[in-house]
Amino acid sequence: MAVGAYARFDRDRAARTGAPEVVLGEGKTVAHLEGIVARLARRGLGAIVSRPTRPQATALGRLAKQGIPLRELAGGRLFLLDGPIGGPAPGGTVAVLTAGTADVPVAEEAIALLEAVGVEVAVAHDVGVAGLHRLSRGLERIRKRRPRLYLVFAGREGALPTVVAGLVRAPVVGVPTSVGYGRGGRGEAALLAMLQSCAPIAVVNIDAAVPAALFALQLLAAPGPGGRSGRS
Repeated sequence: MAVGAYARFDRDRAARTGAPEVVLGEGKTVAHLEGIVARLARRGLGAIVSRPTRPQATALGRLAKQGIPLRELAGGRLFLLDGPIGGPAPGGTVAVLTAGTADVPVAEEAIALLEAVGVEVAVAHDVGVAGLHRLSRGLERIRKRRPRLYLVFAGREGALPTVVAGLVRAPVVGVPTSVGYGRGGRGEAALLAMLQSCAPIAVVNIDAAVPAALFALQLLAAPGPGGRSGRS
């Protein structure tokens, strides 16, 4: 089946929005994903492949061996198709904080996407509220980079984004992760807690690292608070 029968390419996305082309692997057949990636490569276009399944990742590895310029990122949770990707990299640094080590794999998706389009990222892992002294040290180090936005990843009770938002001037985006025990432990409790934050934060869906990173790109490119004149 020709690629045009099941996929429509948005050739002007980068010029229109500054965002890279992101192809979600989940829900697609292996054949469809292979066809989309091969078509993009033939046109000399770059893209991010997000959340490939194991069979899809195997197929992407085969394409790479055949000469298609694909690189695995974030432990295989993303693949980068080399080529023009997104608009000009906006200036500024994005801070990425994780509450615990279990949140790191999700955060690495955002880090990999941001770095792929040329954004500087300052990282502090395992700085959750169970040991606030760790957060204090992490924020002290990150503030020196004057981040324009904080992406804060947390599972369990999801408290870290609220705490961070009470300590910094730059915008905070909470990213709930599917980490935790029992009822509410698949990220639902963290999501609901972030939505009820008593400090001003924005919240994306559970494990939504790529949407968080894309939002960060938009905010960096915008004038005003958080954009070119933002403060940490």
